[in-house]
Amino acid sequence: MPRRRQASAFAALKPLAKLYQRQMKVLTKATARGTQQAGEAVRKATRGAGRPPPGPGDWLQGLALGPGGPRRFFVYRAPGLQATPGRRLPLLLMLHGCGQDARDFAIGTRMNRIAARAGFLVLYAEQDRMAHAQGCWNWFATRSGRAQAEAATLLAAVDQVCQLYGADPARVAVAGLSAGAGMAALLATQWPSRFAAVAVHSGVGPGAAGSTAAALQAMQGLRAPQVRAPHASVAAALPPLLVLQGDADRVVDARNALALCEAWALASGATLQPPQWRQRGQRRPMVWQDWRRGRQLQVRCVTVQGLGHAWSGGSARGSYTDPQGPDASALVAAFAGRAFAARERTAA
Repeated sequence: MPRRRQASAFAALKPLAKLYQRQMKVLTKATARGTQQAGEAVRKATRGAGRPPPGPGDWLQGLALGPGGPRRFFVYRAPGLQATPGRRLPLLLMLHGCGQDARDFAIGTRMNRIAARAGFLVLYAEQDRMAHAQGCWNWFATRSGRAQAEAATLLAAVDQVCQLYGADPARVAVAGLSAGAGMAALLATQWPSRFAAVAVHSGVGPGAAGSTAAALQAMQGLRAPQVRAPHASVAAALPPLLVLQGDADRVVDARNALALCEAWALASGATLQPPQWRQRGQRRPMVWQDWRRGRQLQVRCVTVQGLGHAWSGGSARGSYTDPQGPDASALVAAFAGRAFAARERTAA
């Protein structure tokens, strides 16, 4: 690397390094303290480092280190929402698409408003522009190992939030848009026991690509996903999957949605139910297809009529949103909430 570029790279890493140093000092001092006290200490240490989206509640910044390098993240905590020694909180990991960041994604999806009503924390991870110039998660780079490394770093962020803010490790869901959706699906197949549910919005399934060139083909619907559990005994333990897709998407072909649902259902031993046509008020209509394993809902595919490459029902103040679509955030939260409740019943 030329000296000028090397110096520029080091300069770009300085803010992250300083944030990490502050956070590590807080973690060291907070080892003997409770989860709530540790979370408050980190909040004070990182105050002012990231501008929060509009609305009440805490916007808490952190930094995760892992095989993929450092990644900044933000945690939304609704007013009055606190973990206690006997009450840990559900957590939703949100992964933005290309050209977005955590704040923009929070504004566009309006997930904070949903989370405040549902009573769960939201973790917004943020891709580093040095890892991808357009801010895309490298979901496709499995051949080089970059995708798996980024996934491991995201899991480190989840672990930090569980430690610092009282999130429940048994009740974690992940959702993403576009490139974030591809990374969400990869996370759930790499560590199926760590996620209670996964939501893929306008994304490509795992195993459909191993390089940039293959990713472009996969986005056109020309490559099938490969949903494989680590070993046969884990196949039935794949988390429930929700797929949302617009049939007018010109970036990620709608064929990807059905292919992912069918592959996930096959790996889970789930069978297809009769499709349903639904419409809520004046919003765009949608077709629901469910796959069940016994009474358990394992896969749900929601195809929104006339929706392009955008978060359905999102706010026009954010990027890549379609306010006329059904509320994807509400659908994701309801799907995750059902999975959280199932985990609680199993634990009891």
